[in-house]
Amino acid sequence: MGARSELKRETVTRAVLRWYRRHGRTLPWRDIRDPYRILVAEIMLHQTQVGRVLKIFPEFLRRFPSLHALAAAPQSEVIIAWRGMGYNNRAVRIRRLAQQLCADHDGKLPRTVRECLNLPGIGTYTAHALLVSVYRMDFPVVDVNIRRVLSRLYGRMGTTADLRPEREIWKLAASLVPPARGYDWTQALMDLGATVCTARAPECPSCPVAELCSSRATMKHAPARAERREPTFAGIPTRIHRGRIVEALRFSRDGLTMRQIASGIAESSHGRMPWLRKLIRSLERDGLVRIRGNIDSAGVRVLLS
Repeated sequence: MGARSELKRETVTRAVLRWYRRHGRTLPWRDIRDPYRILVAEIMLHQTQVGRVLKIFPEFLRRFPSLHALAAAPQSEVIIAWRGMGYNNRAVRIRRLAQQLCADHDGKLPRTVRECLNLPGIGTYTAHALLVSVYRMDFPVVDVNIRRVLSRLYGRMGTTADLRPEREIWKLAASLVPPARGYDWTQALMDLGATVCTARAPECPSCPVAELCSSRATMKHAPARAERREPTFAGIPTRIHRGRIVEALRFSRDGLTMRQIASGIAESSHGRMPWLRKLIRSLERDGLVRIRGNIDSAGVRVLLS
């Protein structure tokens, strides 16, 4: 890195950290050292907005106050407690994760990226984020907010939708982590991306590094993107049907019949049973439901796993 780039890096670091001290969000999983609370928060925050996590996070911890309590809980109770979070298979994964940590790591989070990546449901981002938050290690962390901030700051983005390649941003992020300040730096970049350098309407006049941003003069608002097509049935995305089925089962101690489930999807189940059987089997493979009896028989019941 040349002298000019080094100067820009130091100037950016100081400005962003100063902004964070004044404007950083107050969150219940921030500035703590409790590995369990941090772990739950990281899993919840993946693909879920902060506002929704703030509502469910404290109740989840009340029901499962420790890693061992979560590991020992019936899976159905964990799925029930996950209500409102979406992506219900994360409830299955976090319980499996708790069980493996208790069985193989004495209930403690490993201290290396490689060990963390061997845990169920943990990818590169989560492994780095956990080690930075729990052990204050100076690792790079790249989520969607950080990727957007660094893409704009160190690239010349043509529109608000443009991003530099993820691998390139990971390499850049690794070069920017200030020694002994990795945790604050990561939280600062996340907050900057979530509140100022937003995806669709960045507030450049409020940005602490606007004068250093390579994209401020070149970036234009991107036209609205066409929504990505996803599998549907009866005009409704399959993931919505999955969520509705799990939601119905949360309130049924004895489970539901296939006919009951089908009637919740449409007024008539005629012609829908082959599709529904396939959907139920996919939920079973993901560990969300269990099937009691032969799925092709009239007496079959579906319950939370």
